[in-house]
Amino acid sequence: MTKKLHDKLTLVIGGAASGKSAFAERLVTDMARPRIYVATAQAYDDEMSAKIADHQVARGPDWHTVEAPQDLALALSEVPPDSCVLIDCLTMWLSNRLLAGADLAADQAELIAALTACRAPVVAVTNETGLGIVPDNALARQFRNAQGALNQAVAAKADHVVLITAGLPLVLK
Repeated sequence: MTKKLHDKLTLVIGGAASGKSAFAERLVTDMARPRIYVATAQAYDDEMSAKIADHQVARGPDWHTVEAPQDLALALSEVPPDSCVLIDCLTMWLSNRLLAGADLAADQAELIAALTACRAPVVAVTNETGLGIVPDNALARQFRNAQGALNQAVAAKADHVVLITAGLPLVLK
């Protein structure tokens, strides 16, 4: 799989705590390129702050981190072509945009264009949110539907799509 990573886009998808971020980090680490970690999470509480700190320590000092909780397309446009990018994750970015009242369809189109135009290989992590029960409130259903649409759009553009379950990869595309 890593030899093919020179292609433009790999999507790593799975459930929460499935091992998708660790798998995606290994894909990027295996490349002989400078590594850029595009972080979309925001720390609103101590638990999230600790999780972000743990991830930073686990990645080590060989990564350049770019914070992009809102403007992911801009972050991708500034990536040097000799690097490799890990976006972790599209789900947090989408949640941030939804809560900001953004036009999600326009944001999705802008992100797809940025992924296509990015001059470096990109590994994007996302959550599969459609395997659970139907959410009981309108905001959660809106998010689940938007996440499904985003995942489908990115998967359609991706050279490779890998589903991670219980830490095990299954190549879908």
